[in-house]
Amino acid sequence: MCQLLGMNCNVPTDICFSFEGFSARGGRTDEHQDGWGIAFFEGAGCRSFIDIQAAIASPVAELVRKYPIHSTHVIAHIRKATFGKVALENCHPFQRELWGRYWVFAHNGDLPNFEPEPEGIYRPVGQTDSERAFCLILNTMRQAFPIEKPSAAELYPVLKSVTSAIANYGTFNYLFSDGETFFVHCSTKLCYIVRQAPFAAAHLIDADLTVDFQELTTPNDRVAVIATTPLTDNETWTTIEPGELLAFQDGLPMRFG
Repeated sequence: MCQLLGMNCNVPTDICFSFEGFSARGGRTDEHQDGWGIAFFEGAGCRSFIDIQAAIASPVAELVRKYPIHSTHVIAHIRKATFGKVALENCHPFQRELWGRYWVFAHNGDLPNFEPEPEGIYRPVGQTDSERAFCLILNTMRQAFPIEKPSAAELYPVLKSVTSAIANYGTFNYLFSDGETFFVHCSTKLCYIVRQAPFAAAHLIDADLTVDFQELTTPNDRVAVIATTPLTDNETWTTIEPGELLAFQDGLPMRFG
């Protein structure tokens, strides 16, 4: 299956350290070599980079590793193809507009026999079960709130309901954000860490690299990093329970239901 990486912060932060270890899983320390992608929210805008090359060989991934793009919401994905050919249209994260905002989605897992009838304005471009799920989520949200975006608390039960229905088909770990609220659903395997004062040094599992965050942060900074499996070996990561849907805001997890 694929690998997920997310970041949610209370101040714009670069993801270079985490992405260094994460991208190594795209062909060096793991077998996920069928494409990758990353999206950064900056205000109402969203930078998105996708590539069909393995993350360890992609010149675009090298740009992301070296260029400190600062964002409060980041979603990244490394693909191991199961449904859909290796092609640009099948690379995550997927992006669409709803309520005048970009929404970005990345999925890890398989959804056998998940073939919903095409209803609503959102249709998949590629062949993946992941994009079909994304379109169903957006169509469901738009049907429930046709005029304007609701609060996160109002949106949560609608998202929880459609998520549970899709998860009945198989494994449905995902990251989902519009740059304001960051939703995380665990079906089988996801974890997170919240870095805040007092900051300490962290060492990557997939690369021999250590960063002392105390030198790079202020006492008021707070950063949540979400990943399929822990990225560091000297920090305590929190396991998200199967079936749990979390909303992260300002670097902290929130539970509405």
